[in-house]
Amino acid sequence: MQNNLSDKKIAVIGTGYVGFPAALFLARAGATVIGVDINHEYVDAINSGKIPVKEEALQELMDEPGVRARLTARLAPCPADVFIIAVPTPLLEPKKIANLRAVITATQSIVPHLRRGNLVILESTVPPLTCKKVMTPILEKSGLKVGKDIYLAHCPERIFPGNVLYEIVNNARVIGAADPVSRRLASELYGTFVKGELYETDDVTAELCKLAENAYRDVNIAFANEIAAVAEGLGINPHEVIAISNRHPRVNIHEPGIGVGGHCIPIDPWFIREADSNNTSMILAARTVNDRMPERIAGKIREVVKDIINPRIVALGVAYKPNAEDMRESPAVRVVELLKKDGYNVKQYDPLVKGFGYNSLKEVCSGAHCVVMLVKHDVFCDELNYHREELESVMATPIILRFDKENSPAMEITIQ
Repeated sequence: MQNNLSDKKIAVIGTGYVGFPAALFLARAGATVIGVDINHEYVDAINSGKIPVKEEALQELMDEPGVRARLTARLAPCPADVFIIAVPTPLLEPKKIANLRAVITATQSIVPHLRRGNLVILESTVPPLTCKKVMTPILEKSGLKVGKDIYLAHCPERIFPGNVLYEIVNNARVIGAADPVSRRLASELYGTFVKGELYETDDVTAELCKLAENAYRDVNIAFANEIAAVAEGLGINPHEVIAISNRHPRVNIHEPGIGVGGHCIPIDPWFIREADSNNTSMILAARTVNDRMPERIAGKIREVVKDIINPRIVALGVAYKPNAEDMRESPAVRVVELLKKDGYNVKQYDPLVKGFGYNSLKEVCSGAHCVVMLVKHDVFCDELNYHREELESVMATPIILRFDKENSPAMEITIQ
């Protein structure tokens, strides 16, 4: 495969947060790209020149004439030279194992279109041995042998919602495949637009590397949350403890939070445990700590309103992280669910998430007994930093609870 993709047709199966950016950059690199998705709205958006995901920076790329000319979308696969599968792999509850239904369905859907020499790439995050034991048998139902007639690689995505445009180009990528030809073909493809290093390895190593990256973060966040809990129990500021500890040259403790959200960190560690439950006790402990955080936060809110009859609570933030609209696995949503389950009157707002907007924060806070900032959006911080007295003046009881670095929940609760 040459660096010039002008003679290549690439089908990207799944045009969400992972597949759509890949489709854009491959089209920009010169390939004819077909975005395939079962979501009619995504297909219609792409064919009308609109982006199907809320990443505003990607619209400029979509508007480039060359990209528009080479990128179209459809509801079902068609023959192509390369097939990239980028579909969701959610957690199957209550077993805490990967739900590979979308990966299996996507793989089955391309079998009728496979031809000798085709390259199939899996970008979805999956448990180890998925390429070998799940995808390969399905692909070989075409009568073509993987590694000889057709080629299969696992190239897990490494992007961060809100900064996709930079990260998809500049981050290093892992290129995993069971045979050297598949590795070479996949490396050549990603080399057309990725500026970061391309690390070639086998498919199982690539699968585990992706999971290890997110499990590492989960474990470190859990440690920070435990230190914060201990500090608060001692009546001291956990953020100060962490800041001073981090002055040690070999210490870098994360900041604690209300839990872990998004499609990666709360889910991927379970895929490692699925592969080996005997050697993942620390991963299980971290998942337990972080999954319990929304309950701890809900407990703090219950405590500050315990003496108020029928308190009205306003929760600020729905997204799983600051300054983003993505609410997948959001701990802020879980906190509110727990409070509502207990019968509390809670209204949740987020100007970045569709359906949770408001006219003004002052209007939202009017008559509230407690305002809780669960997500550190800049818009919330600005309002609370510069207009706090004005907001407190319209509240029934001015209790403002913040869960961010500058305002430890143990130290910065305003109650009058």
